[in-house]
Amino acid sequence: MNGRFKGKVAIVTGSAQGIGAVLAQKFAQEGGTVVLADRSPLVHEVAGNIEESGGTASAIEVDLETYSGAEEMTLHAIKTYGQIDILFNNVGGTIWTRPFEKYEPSHIEDEVRRSLFPTLWCSRAVLPFMVERAKGVIVNVSSIATKSIYRVPYAAAKGGVNALTASLAMEVAQKGVRVVAVAVGGTEAPARRIPRNPLGNPFELPEEDKVWYQEIIDQTRESTYLGRYGTIDEMVAPLLFFASDEASYITGSVLPAGGGDQG
Repeated sequence: MNGRFKGKVAIVTGSAQGIGAVLAQKFAQEGGTVVLADRSPLVHEVAGNIEESGGTASAIEVDLETYSGAEEMTLHAIKTYGQIDILFNNVGGTIWTRPFEKYEPSHIEDEVRRSLFPTLWCSRAVLPFMVERAKGVIVNVSSIATKSIYRVPYAAAKGGVNALTASLAMEVAQKGVRVVAVAVGGTEAPARRIPRNPLGNPFELPEEDKVWYQEIIDQTRESTYLGRYGTIDEMVAPLLFFASDEASYITGSVLPAGGGDQG
């Protein structure tokens, strides 16, 4: 199988569904070997589909909100394939959507733990292996929701991802490692098989929560020059570009993929 990623090994976190699953599939279609990491057992199904299509994939169930989970994922990749060329930090996503004054303290902690710590932990776990080889790319999934309504803790977490991208890129550039990010916009996707919110998928929520969620959708569309949500493929394409050798002179950058919304 030929393609941009022939001979490359990538880890894709949060790859049981949504952007992560499609990202893993397309990476494999372009000749790469992929390790899928998620705490949902659905990740094995995605890896199986990749292998059935002729790709090379391995899956691991792991909690990436902990450093031990990130370390386990990393060692699995090294033991299985002997190298890590690319890390896609995709874990994250809004859990609660509501005015900030209505967030419970535990909800705020949950948002930061979900959308910032996995990127920190996984970058820390993988980086020594990249530095040792003087070669590697870390691609972070950020969000244009760093400027939005009803998602202040999530926005703060993704702002942290942007800062991590800039600072780590400066630190490791001379060690052969690039660090970049794509700030994804509102994305049309199938209903999540595993909801982020413990109360259910967005339109299964209590009435007040449904109203707030709809206001987020309206605000996102109004802020986007193209006036629509993007597709998963439109989010995956820049992530793959940033990971490829075509982007070899790009590091420390956060690319907004929000149809004109800069976040």
